[in-house]
Amino acid sequence: MSHLSRRLVPFLFLLYIDAYLDRVNVSFAALQMQVQLGFSDAVYGFGAGLFFAGYFVFQVPSNLVLQRVGAKRWLAMLMVAWGAVSSSMMFVSTARGFYILRFLLGLAEAGFVPGVILYMKNWFPADARARTVAWFMTAGPLSFVVGGPISGALLGLHTRGGLAGWQWLFLMEGVPAVLLGAVAYFYLTDHPADAHWLAPQQRAWLIETLERERQSVAAVTRTSTLAAFTNGWIWILVGVDFCLNTASYGISLWLPTMIHRVSGVSSLVIGVLTAIPYLAATAIMVLVGFHSDRSGERRWHIAISAFAGAVALFVGAHSTAAALLIVTMGLAMAGISSIVGPMWALATGMLAGTAAAVGIGLINAVGNLGGFFGPYIIGLARTSSGGFKGGLLVLGAALGLSGILALLVRPARPRAEQA
Repeated sequence: MSHLSRRLVPFLFLLYIDAYLDRVNVSFAALQMQVQLGFSDAVYGFGAGLFFAGYFVFQVPSNLVLQRVGAKRWLAMLMVAWGAVSSSMMFVSTARGFYILRFLLGLAEAGFVPGVILYMKNWFPADARARTVAWFMTAGPLSFVVGGPISGALLGLHTRGGLAGWQWLFLMEGVPAVLLGAVAYFYLTDHPADAHWLAPQQRAWLIETLERERQSVAAVTRTSTLAAFTNGWIWILVGVDFCLNTASYGISLWLPTMIHRVSGVSSLVIGVLTAIPYLAATAIMVLVGFHSDRSGERRWHIAISAFAGAVALFVGAHSTAAALLIVTMGLAMAGISSIVGPMWALATGMLAGTAAAVGIGLINAVGNLGGFFGPYIIGLARTSSGGFKGGLLVLGAALGLSGILALLVRPARPRAEQA
């Protein structure tokens, strides 16, 4: 298992850092782009969230294609596509163009996360899945730790070479996806049976273990496409994912603006300050993932994390000092991020076969529509009141609801670990 983790997780982690940065770097670009292009907060919030409309459309179809053609081919194609679209954001000049490219970026990135979750299900046994997914998902918060200062520095290139800072940002942060896509094609292995970098005994053990788990899950649930759509527990997890993404992207796509509003510091300093909440989130989400695997419990790990994050958002909504805002947003993001590992471990333990591919895509597709509503709610609240309080209170309520929903899930359990 350690050999398997060292081979796959760091590389997938790197790919996700790039994917996440390309979807949220617009939050830094907005510091200049809104003024230069005359975009209101409502226009920016709608365009930032429109990514998730495209994201919704292509999730399930993408996972079905991945299952047919293999992960390395499909993930490589997706990365090249989203890198090209991300760099093309430098040419935005109107709200309509902004909306179109954000939608297309969502289409291109749609298959990546559900594809990797399915890929991990096909490689990692159930009792290692929560911590493995948690390690992979740390790329989300860490993309801000790495990307915040970089994005702030790129904004400092304003007017160099005839380009605005936000144009340099989109150009320079889109190119790595194209290059990494080419590397992914040669580095990834589609199936454990083809993993010649494992010893024969290791490969045989892994194939046998995964097949035994697949049969165990299949014995208590159907494996057809229809099974994913008719499983009530899957739809409750859709609700959990929707609420946590409403809160997550509502924070991440507005955090640089929030910090600027209460501090007035430079773009580079904002980039550094933005990294602080995500460092806290990274550490805590890994610890929660490990504890969930060790205890075999999933639902309460999700719920407690959600409730803690909701409380932090309620406190943060009333903060006017930069230090308190950073602390509360850090705690909120830690709660949100800690949900992810146990939630996907719970979800992937409920379905097998084609139902697993469809179910994972379904949760991520509908759930990520919350990524549209979160930023848009903040934008509307700020347009109407001039502040962030009302929007953050809505995000806190959504996160609290995700914890309540998680406690309702009681699937059939083929293994004691999948609580």
